[in-house]
Amino acid sequence: MKQLGKYLSACFLAITLVTAMGCSSTQKQEGTGEYIDDSVITTKVKAAIFNEPTLTVAEINVETFKGVVQLSGFVNSRADIDKAVQVARGVSGVRSVKNDMRVK
Repeated sequence: MKQLGKYLSACFLAITLVTAMGCSSTQKQEGTGEYIDDSVITTKVKAAIFNEPTLTVAEINVETFKGVVQLSGFVNSRADIDKAVQVARGVSGVRSVKNDMRVK
């Protein structure tokens, strides 16, 4: 019986370690919590762009990785690019903004 307890304890520890490692992040892969945070940031940035009357949200793609927002797509003017970057930077949780938008 004592051996069974040790075996179960070892299995529980192994499962816990594997689960923790699966949820941790690396330089190129997000952990579960970061993925959820980035999804929330992406949604907030898209909403902020949608609420900006001078911008067309359908023209601007938003992706977030570890708090860094990347904006891409084709817009009508350099002013639209500048405004979209400004709007994205104003969203809570955004660490920085990468601009990959182009003027049509």
